[in-house]
Amino acid sequence: MESNMSEQFVEIDNFGLELLENVDMMMEPQHSHEEVSSQEVLILIEKVILEIVTSLSKDEAPVLVLPNRSSWANVSFDNAVGLQMTSGSSVTTVRSNCSSSVTKFGHILKVLSTIYKLVQSNVYATKRDIYYNDTQLFGSQRTVDSIVDDISCMLKVPRRRLHVLATSKGFISGDLCYLEEDSTKVDCHSNSTATPVSSNVGGIRNIVSSAKFVLIVEKDATFQKLLDYDFCTKLCPCIMITGKGVPDVNSRLMVRKLWDTLHIPIFALVDADPYGIEIMCIYKYGSVAMSFEAHSLTVPSVMWLGLLPSDLHRLRVPEDALIPLTQRDQNKLTSLLKRPYLACQPAWQREMEMMQRSKVKAEIQSLASIAPDFLSRVYLPNKLRYGGWI
Repeated sequence: MESNMSEQFVEIDNFGLELLENVDMMMEPQHSHEEVSSQEVLILIEKVILEIVTSLSKDEAPVLVLPNRSSWANVSFDNAVGLQMTSGSSVTTVRSNCSSSVTKFGHILKVLSTIYKLVQSNVYATKRDIYYNDTQLFGSQRTVDSIVDDISCMLKVPRRRLHVLATSKGFISGDLCYLEEDSTKVDCHSNSTATPVSSNVGGIRNIVSSAKFVLIVEKDATFQKLLDYDFCTKLCPCIMITGKGVPDVNSRLMVRKLWDTLHIPIFALVDADPYGIEIMCIYKYGSVAMSFEAHSLTVPSVMWLGLLPSDLHRLRVPEDALIPLTQRDQNKLTSLLKRPYLACQPAWQREMEMMQRSKVKAEIQSLASIAPDFLSRVYLPNKLRYGGWI
């Protein structure tokens, strides 16, 4: 049985060996800021407060200078890291004497104060905890989320070092066991229920797995279907993870953690549409907004397993299962084709140009129009058996 499985998935084994040969090149050293001590974080916050006090003592209105996290002009592309923020990036000035930014100035000081207390007392809190600590001040959870990322970027310190955690929305299942930071043992082998992705991925240790690969699944519905089919044990030992659409930071950290620990192939299964492709690109190359943490979030070894636009033609997916591209889809596709990382992905470029010409898209569920269990019984086994990834 074991030798039969090895023969069946020789392409995955060969690809895994290829990755191991290149692992040093792909494993960029982690940012030195990952190792920032609690004392250093406190000093960085004190420096910010000191600058504010100094401005006030001179009868000047204090300002905070934040790197601009929304501009493509502020990022550079490195094939081994993905999208990373450049050192000379443009900045946003948050003024305390300007009606359009004074509220944000107050929010930043409030969150800085909370972070200082957390780090000082060696206690962790979620972004949700911070929001509910003063809902009237912040107005929405999104405000807190953005402020925490701004502070992390401003101080050049990963969010975990600020003692701020985020509630995870992702799930993981398969051949995987590990210990949480508090020594809780987590076993992801269950066939019927998935395990929520940890809210403290940085604290995970003692990872044990004999998985041959990791499968990133874009949608929760597809993930659940594969879970119900018992995909991770019926085909071969593997790990499945979903960020349930656009991935949260914890799901991305978890994929990176698995890559750093196991060095096995990582495949992405996304819809054959511009937004599915963009989600896969976030796992592989990162995003502009989080480019300041690229070294701990991106996994450039991720491969596109499906659903490929060329698969739609090759498998003769029925026309009534295909969806015409909207103008919004076409604009997104045009934008994706201009991304800096596409230059080193000619096969991806060809697939996207094929979508552009055909003017149609398809969800993973469209394969059910061929046969109800086509995805789990035919499509994925054949793709993995014969090396159908790009």
